[in-house]
Amino acid sequence: MRNFLEALRIQRWDDHRYYHHSLVNQSLHFLSAISFCIAYLVMFKDPAMAAVIGWAVSMLSRQAGHFFFEPRDYDYVNQASDEYKEAIKVGYNIKRKIILMSIWAASPLLVWYSPTLFGLLPSPQGTVQWIRQIGYVWLVVGIGGLIFRVGQLCLTRGVQTGLVWATKIITDPFHDIRIYWKSPCLLLRRVKDVSLINEEDEGPAEVPQY
Repeated sequence: MRNFLEALRIQRWDDHRYYHHSLVNQSLHFLSAISFCIAYLVMFKDPAMAAVIGWAVSMLSRQAGHFFFEPRDYDYVNQASDEYKEAIKVGYNIKRKIILMSIWAASPLLVWYSPTLFGLLPSPQGTVQWIRQIGYVWLVVGIGGLIFRVGQLCLTRGVQTGLVWATKIITDPFHDIRIYWKSPCLLLRRVKDVSLINEEDEGPAEVPQY
């Protein structure tokens, strides 16, 4: 158990120090973590809607932080290139994330093709039921993506690494809330400081002459 917890700590630390430099990314992870916790609660009553929350809010905000705001140039803090970090990434690196998010984005076409999901579910009668059908597909995509990567890691890096990563992914929302809860305030403060600097650079506004 001690080795397992130490491996979990290392995976979390590597994930934080390599992939969460941006305050915007950290803030989006905080939002994602809160919505994931809500999805966990909804899961007990309505797994399909929990998947809708988890993908449409949690995963979308989380991955937007990585795709659009996290720097991809040389990491001078950790003395590591982006190529090196992508190669050693335990979970989903950018290439794997693009594949996973593409599958997620395309998966509603399955509901369009077969609204009953090939007879597994009743035919949807309203908008909410259509959304719930998509949620069931997204639930399968999420569970499938988790199982697939765990299997890969078990085969390539050992069973413990796979199980540790699965534990990390499932518990990440709670961990992210604990370490990133200050990030939105720090981001707003930085934006405010930049605005004040810009105002000082512009100097006092000129008084119109009539």
